[in-house]
Formats: sequence, C-alpha cells, structure tokens
Amino acid sequence: MSDDDNSPISAREAKQLFAELKSAPALVLAVSGGPDSIALMWLAARWQRSLARGPRLTVVTVDHGLRAEAAREAREVKRLATELGLPHRTLRWRGAKPKTGLPAAAREARYRLLVQAARSAGASHVLTAHTRDDQAETLLMRLVRGSGLAGLSAMARLTERDGIVLARPLLDVPKAQLIATLKRAKIGFADDPTNRDTAFTRPRLRALLPQLAAEGGDARSLARLAARLARANAAVEVLTDGAERFLRLRDRDDAPHGPDMRSFEAGAFATLPEEVRLRMLLRAINALGHEGPAELGKVETLLAALDQAIAAGMAAAPRAAANGRPVLKQTLAGALISLAGGRIQIAPAPARRRKGDRGGS
Repeated sequence: MSDDDNSPISAREAKQLFAELKSAPALVLAVSGGPDSIALMWLAARWQRSLARGPRLTVVTVDHGLRAEAAREAREVKRLATELGLPHRTLRWRGAKPKTGLPAAAREARYRLLVQAARSAGASHVLTAHTRDDQAETLLMRLVRGSGLAGLSAMARLTERDGIVLARPLLDVPKAQLIATLKRAKIGFADDPTNRDTAFTRPRLRALLPQLAAEGGDARSLARLAARLARANAAVEVLTDGAERFLRLRDRDDAPHGPDMRSFEAGAFATLPEEVRLRMLLRAINALGHEGPAELGKVETLLAALDQAIAAGMAAAPRAAANGRPVLKQTLAGALISLAGGRIQIAPAPARRRKGDRGGS
C-alpha cells in the first residue's frame, strides 16, 4: 500500500489486496453503509471486473434493528450494489436485545447472520472492512481489559468460523485512504452516530487516538505492535504444541487418555514455562468443558493453585490417591480439573443440577 495515508487506492493496489481470494468460488461482502464497507464493496467490484473469471460477489447488509436510519441505509447500499452489478441481501437481527453487553451481542449476531448468508450463496469467505484504525482500537480495548498475548495480537487477516473464512483484506489500510478513494469516485456513504457514542468503550478509546498519535502512538505504530505480538503468539503456540507432544511421549501410552480426558504427569508439567503451562490448561479446558471459553484470569488462578499443590504435595500425592482423595479438585468453565497420584487430569464436569431437580424416584 501507499505510504500516503490520504491517497486514493489505485487499481493495482486493490488487485494486491484481494489477490489471495482470486480462486474462491464466491465471496460475501459485509457492507453496512459506512465509508469502510462501501469502499470495500466498490474496490471488490472493480477488482472482480478486472478478472477474466473471478469469484461471484454477494453484498449483505445486517440491520440490527437498533437505529431507525438502518433500514434506509440498507436500501442505499442495495442501490449502490445494483449500480455495481452485485446482488444484495438485507438480513435482520430479530428478537429481544440485551440491556447490557449490546455491542458484543450485536457483533455475535452479525457474524452468525453473515456466515448463514455465505452458506446460502455458496461462498467460502465473508469479507469485512476492518481497517488499520480498527486494529489499533482493538489493541487498545484489549490492553485496558488486561488481555494476554493472544488477545493483544488483535485481529488476524484470516480467521475461521463454522467452516467459513472471515477475511479482512483492508486490515493494513488506513481509514483515511478509503475515504479518499470514495471521494475521488464521488461515492457517498452513511455516518453511524453510534461510532461517536461515548456510552460505548470503542468510541471513548477512539477519541484518545489523536493524543496517543501526538506521542508517537498512532494507528500505524499500534497496528505494527499488534502484528509483532501476533508473531510472538504464534511462536508460543508452536512451543505449546511441542510441550504437549513431549508429555505424551513421556507417558509412553501408560497414562489415561481419550477424547473425554487430558492427563499430564505433574512433575514434568511443572518444569515447562508458565505461559506454555497456561495454554495447555486453556486448550484442555476449552476442549472438554461445556461452559467455555474459560476466562484467562481464572485459568491463571487455577495454574497458581496447581503449582502450589505440585510443589507442596508431590510426596503426599500418591497417598492421597490411594485414599481416593485428590490433592486438588475444582471445576472451571464446565471442566473438572484434578491433581491426584502425581497426575493432572482434565475431563468434562458433571452437569450442574438445576433448581427443583430431585434425585431418586
């Protein structure tokens, strides 16, 4: 991309943005009507026209039913999509809306509807218009919430959801370039006032970006930080894969294993780096628990308890196991974690009894 954040995106640059999607059978474009997604639609349409045989494009707008203007904006997106020769669908988030956690619930509903639309269209990918600015804001949001290394990696260019790939081809592009592109093409776009509503976290953090930029922490540098953290996170994931294989080889198939259980020899587990041990627990709990995903802070507390129990009770562990008493036993995110006989075992926790349930007949 151009180093000039205010320059329109050229046809050659657009071709580079979408190059890895050329062989996809069909693509769904998530277009709300704001400048970022309108630019995504216009750039994708121009790119498709330049190909002898490109993917089929379908434009999808999700109306969350939260603003009166949303229906009009969806109609305007349909009008522009039609001018570009693209089919358009409007999907509505129906039902009661939560009083708290509304942005997260709306995001979940949007992706669920977009994935459904992709399946209906025979599309392999859903394209969203997240930009470098969004990446910087996401990093800040996760930073103030105390996210770990994985969370601070922010958004990936490609992720998978229910068999559909979510692609963010504009993730390295500044928002200013998209606006400049639309201005040159004389294409209008909607202005969503919720993007400035300080009742929500993201707009409040967005308002801080100019001050951070004055100190050198602009969107470019924050996005670069997220990319470097993502690189480190990928390396730790490889280390965790190796640690799991190491523990399995030590067991030599003598330890209890299966689709409904993970088991680690406690002494060998304790020798691994803390971040690797934490990820091994997270993986096992999320794979076997039925109330996940597990909260990072709670898994950190669990790991501290395990470390303490392993350090203080290794000698007593065999006796405790012989007496049927684990050294440690607790549930987290629907998984049962226990330390007994010198082994850590993780399995699905028994379903919780509901109020009014009665045992016996």
